[in-house]
Amino acid sequence: MTRSNSDRAGQDMNRPIPKPSIAPYNPAPGNAHPNILFRTPRSSIPTSHHRLVPTPPSRGTNTKATLTKTDVESYATPFLKFISANPTVFHAVAELAKRLESRGFIKLSAREQWSAKIRIGGKYYVERNGSSIIAFAVGSNYTAGNGAAVIASHVDAITTKVKPIPTKPTKAGYVQLGIAPYAGGLNKTWWDRDLGIGGKVLVKDQSTGKIQTKLFKLDWPIARIPTLAPHFGAPAYDPNPNPETQMVPIIGLDDSEAEPSMTNNSSLIGGSSHVFTSSQPPRLVRAITDHLQIDHQDIVNWELEVFDTQPAQLGGLDKEFIFAPRIDDKLCAFAAIEALIASTDEEETAYGNVSSPANDNSIIKIVGCFDDEEIGSLLRQGARSNFLPDTIARIGATFTGGHSIPEYISQTYANSFMISADVSHAVNPNYLDVYLENHAPRMNVGVAVQADPNGHTTTDSVSTAFLQRVAEKCDSKLQVFQIRNDSRSGGTVGPMLSSAMGMRAIDAGLPQLSMHSIRATCGNLDPGLGVKLFKGFFDHFEEVDAEF
Repeated sequence: MTRSNSDRAGQDMNRPIPKPSIAPYNPAPGNAHPNILFRTPRSSIPTSHHRLVPTPPSRGTNTKATLTKTDVESYATPFLKFISANPTVFHAVAELAKRLESRGFIKLSAREQWSAKIRIGGKYYVERNGSSIIAFAVGSNYTAGNGAAVIASHVDAITTKVKPIPTKPTKAGYVQLGIAPYAGGLNKTWWDRDLGIGGKVLVKDQSTGKIQTKLFKLDWPIARIPTLAPHFGAPAYDPNPNPETQMVPIIGLDDSEAEPSMTNNSSLIGGSSHVFTSSQPPRLVRAITDHLQIDHQDIVNWELEVFDTQPAQLGGLDKEFIFAPRIDDKLCAFAAIEALIASTDEEETAYGNVSSPANDNSIIKIVGCFDDEEIGSLLRQGARSNFLPDTIARIGATFTGGHSIPEYISQTYANSFMISADVSHAVNPNYLDVYLENHAPRMNVGVAVQADPNGHTTTDSVSTAFLQRVAEKCDSKLQVFQIRNDSRSGGTVGPMLSSAMGMRAIDAGLPQLSMHSIRATCGNLDPGLGVKLFKGFFDHFEEVDAEF
């Protein structure tokens, strides 16, 4: 969630896949609280998680089966693994694409025509910049103009990025790296953390002349931003350290007076030698080339992030918490993609044969995970771009039969509904006075509807009633969050997307503590509770929409 508006290769598709059991979600009841919009029994808290992938919910013959308590619990460890193994936005999108392909989704290229590729009942995804991804499934009864059930989230996170020319003179024997804050990065929580480096590298194949993108991350922390000991007095307690001069990470030691000098034209990309790496820190170049097994002259450019390397883990006496970096908003992005997968996987008979498609419906189910939300979404891979509207238009154009495409697209928007899924603020017991009474979400309870009277979210009475009906049908709880009148509200991708398409929409996300810190906290059940509600939205969209 942004601070505020003012701050501103596929698998076998015939492979039978198990599905969610039809046993109702009915765990032991817990204490209700006035923040709940819709009450169902509260889940018990598991003491451990051993699975590395979500338990494949066994569907039987019910394509709209609600996730059970065990299903919900099983998503915690896969989420921990996802967060820890994919520290940059490029790694996260690549992993989501891999996950989708493993469940039969086919990759589309935006540079090619889709009309010959998209089919009724098919499942697809498309990327942009390697940092945004949209996945969708076309219902087996879909016709042009029908609605879409859309979940829009963002997959970028508060971080720091390596500057274009990050080489800095050696100071007092330390080698340092030039980095810049992305959104709220380089805040006070970044001091004294074990920082790693990774991202995407553009590499030229000398035999073909083609430029490829390779992802990399080093397996150890390479940087740290050291604090000043309190013994030095006032400078150590400065509440506003200079991020350009006092928050420069150290990445090594060097007794020489300076790093090997750069060319006189190092301010130009590539320097006088026209080799990109001539303007980069030699040791960093060597680490990357050794890791990727390439020659430094083959590197055309790169886009690197510096990030917290401490793995995500379960915490609390009963392991009811998740302590992790980058929760905002890989949490909702993960839950949305897993919900789409669970809602569109194929059924399996007792003999292991596919019996009928799980996407036996008349709509398009869509998940969009966008980059750049934390900085306003204005770039081509952001939600404010044409990425989602253009994708919906291209899907619809495939089935118009030569009729007026604009009319069908407008009809589709009018028949659709979007959940803008971004994390919300969990109640902090040490600062209860800053929360609005009865609007303070709790962890491990359910998704929180986010309201704002000034249009910073898309929530209104119709969209709230719509999602409430979805929650009733899939046995989920909804909470509610709104900021106090004396505090500023954050922004989401919801208003920009719903206004661009005229689509009904609501803002609703999972609660977390310590938003915009380098490390944050959510509940161990929250990833699964997100999957449960989002899957219910896909499964029950048509019947709920008929009520409105």
